[in-house]
Amino acid sequence: MTFEYAPAPESRSVVSIASRYGLFIDGTFVDSSSGSTFTTINPATEEVLAEVAEAGTDDVERAVQAARRAYTEVWGPMSGRDRAKYLFRIARLIQERSRELAVLETLDNGKPIRESRDVDVPLVAAHFFYHAGWADKLGHAGYGPAPKPIGVAAQVIPWNFPLLMLAWKVAPALACGNTVVLKPAETTPLTALLFAEICQQADLPPGVVNILTGAGETGRALVENPGIDKVAFTGSTEVGKSIMRSLAGTDKRLTLELGGKAANIVFDDAPVDEAVEGVVNGIYFNQGHVCCAGSRLLVQESIADEIVEALKRRLSTLRLGDPLDKNTDIGAINSAEQLSRITALVSSGEAEGAERWSAPCTLPDRGWWFPPTVFTGVTQAHRIAREEIFGPVLSVLTFRTPDEAVEKANNTPYGLSAGIWTEKGSRILWMAERLRAGVIWANTFNRFDPTSPFGGYKESGFGREGGIQGLGAYLTTEVTR
Repeated sequence: MTFEYAPAPESRSVVSIASRYGLFIDGTFVDSSSGSTFTTINPATEEVLAEVAEAGTDDVERAVQAARRAYTEVWGPMSGRDRAKYLFRIARLIQERSRELAVLETLDNGKPIRESRDVDVPLVAAHFFYHAGWADKLGHAGYGPAPKPIGVAAQVIPWNFPLLMLAWKVAPALACGNTVVLKPAETTPLTALLFAEICQQADLPPGVVNILTGAGETGRALVENPGIDKVAFTGSTEVGKSIMRSLAGTDKRLTLELGGKAANIVFDDAPVDEAVEGVVNGIYFNQGHVCCAGSRLLVQESIADEIVEALKRRLSTLRLGDPLDKNTDIGAINSAEQLSRITALVSSGEAEGAERWSAPCTLPDRGWWFPPTVFTGVTQAHRIAREEIFGPVLSVLTFRTPDEAVEKANNTPYGLSAGIWTEKGSRILWMAERLRAGVIWANTFNRFDPTSPFGGYKESGFGREGGIQGLGAYLTTEVTR
C-alpha cells in the first residue's frame, strides 16, 4: 500500500535571519577590515538568505590575537571545573534553541528538517555535555597526570554538517583549555553565527571563541597565521594535502578528517530488508553529503539481484522536495558547484558502461537537486567506484568470498569507514580485523556518539575526534606557550 502524505512544513518564523552579519571577534560582532561581503543562499530555492562579512588577513590577525589574550589571561588558567560550567551552559542553550538551530541549518544547508531536528542538533548538544564532563577530569584521560592545553586552535569546517562539525571541533578544544578561531564553510555560515550569539548568551569570556566567515583564502590565512598552535580541518583530501604542505617545518599540531569512499558489505545471510534500510541510510542520508557515506555497496553475488531489486523498491518510496517539510527524505544539493560535480561523475559512470537507475521523482523547478541513483555493472576501474562523489549516488559491486570482499573494500586510497551486514558475529570480527577503515559499523551505518572516536586512515586523514582519544588532539604534556 502506498500512502500519500499531506505537506507538513516546519515554520520559518521560529528563526530570525538578519540581512547582514559581521565577524565574531573578541566577543562582539564586527565588520571586516575591507568591508568585503558575500551572500549565503538557500539551496532549495536559490533565495539569498543574508549578506555575510568576508574576513581578510587583518581580521584573521585580530581574531588570533583575541584568542591568544583569552587563552593567556582567562581560559588557560581557569580551572577545569569552571570551564565545565560554561560548556554545560552552552549545551543547555543549544537544547533550548534547538528548533531555531534546526530550521536555520535546513534553510542554509538544504538538508531535510527531520535530519537537522532529530540527528544534527541533538548530537551537537550531546558533544558539549560530554566534553563538559571531561573538563575537570583530564588528568584521568590517559595523557599524564597534568596534561596542558596546546594554545590557540584554528578550526576549519565543511558545509555538509555545519553545526555538528563545529561541535566536534569547539567542544573538546574548550574542554581542554584551548581557545579557538573557527572558519565555517562559505555556503553555510549561519548556524555558526547563531552559535556565536549562544556564546554571548552563555557569557563565555570574550576571545575564547572567534568565528571568521569567508572562503578558501580566509581559511588559508587562518591556518598559516604564526599565532596558531593547532590546526583541525575537516574537508576535501586535496585541501588537506595543501594544509599539510603549508604547515611543514612549523611546530603546529595538525589533525585532518578528509574524504571517503566507504564500502557497505552485505553477505548472503544478512536480512534483506534490514540491510537495504542500512544501505539507504548509508548513502542517501543528507543527500550523500557525508564523508563516511557507504557509497560502494559490495553484495555477495548469490543475493545481488534480490538486494538491488529491494533497494530500487525502497528508493521509489523516498520523498524528494522541500527540506522544511517534515515528510521529506531527500533535500537539496548544497550548491550549484556540488551539483555540477555530481552530474559530471554520474555522466562518467554512464560513459564507462555502468548501468544507471534513478528513482522516479519530480525535481523542483528552483534550487539544486539530484534524484537518488544506483549504478550496477560497476567495476573497480570505474571513476564512480574510485572517486568521492559526495552525492546521492551508489555504486554496486559484487563479491563471492569474504577474502574478495576485503580486497575490494580496501582497494581505495581512502580509509574512513565501512559497514558489515551478516548474522555471524565471528565473520564481523574477522572482517573488522582486515578492513582498513577508521570506523566500522556492524549491521548498522552512520551511527555517531560523542563517546566514540571518529577518524580515518590513508587519504582520509589522521587523528580522532570524539571520545577519550579525541581529547588528545587538544592536549600536551609539554610546557605550553
